[in-house]
Amino acid sequence: MSTTTTTAPAPADTAPTTAARGRVWALARGELTLLARNKAALAYALVLPGLLTYSMKTAVKGVDLKGTGLDLGTMLLPGSIGMALVLAVYMNLVGVYVIRREDLVLKRLRAGELTDSEILSGAALPAVLLGLAQCVLLVAGVGVALDVSAPEAPYLAVVGIAVGVVQMVMLAAATAAFTKTSESAQLTPVPMMMISMVGSGLFVPLEVMPDQVASVCELLPLTPVVDLVRAGWTGDMSAVDVLGTLATALAWTVLAWWAVRKRFPWEPRR
Repeated sequence: MSTTTTTAPAPADTAPTTAARGRVWALARGELTLLARNKAALAYALVLPGLLTYSMKTAVKGVDLKGTGLDLGTMLLPGSIGMALVLAVYMNLVGVYVIRREDLVLKRLRAGELTDSEILSGAALPAVLLGLAQCVLLVAGVGVALDVSAPEAPYLAVVGIAVGVVQMVMLAAATAAFTKTSESAQLTPVPMMMISMVGSGLFVPLEVMPDQVASVCELLPLTPVVDLVRAGWTGDMSAVDVLGTLATALAWTVLAWWAVRKRFPWEPRR
């Protein structure tokens, strides 16, 4: 007597999810190949955050950190992570979205099975992986160079980086929506980078700023990310402060998402 066995089909609710992941990963592989071939972009994203951190070391030494609960290491390391997210994820992705749109790649992808969210996510995944890799390198490199102790609340640092990655992806897509050409994509992300460097506490803590200035800077997009990452090392953020910080980050992410939904063009702007 012979017996036959049959394989039960995958549950209906998991099949679409698996298919969506496959489509996103297929698109991400193509973007990852293009990124690997772009040596300039790789060097820009991987080397520049470390160079900026090193160049800011002398300037930060002159900042009076008394009463802030910070030292040179806990000041520079979270700032360098924030800068890596801006350079490797945000600035990189603005160019990716605009160039793919100008080359009609996004328009052709929309004609297939990919949804809008899958297209944006697949294109973003290589930049996200690059940003996370840069964060790991900075934690190792800056941590050893400045003898930074182990984080007091590592979960806050992880949450901060995760929130920062999502926020940078959405802000990149929103910025791309208002960027007309691939040439201007080199300029439109600059204001975000400069504002973050000056006002988000990357290399100058908000505690040493005048109260009115600090109150405004607390509302900048990257400030809650840097605060959460820094609190991961210092462990001095209360639960109420964590919730308030997350609310600010969420507000910027939702605002960027809304701008993408309403204004993102999927073919070249004329």
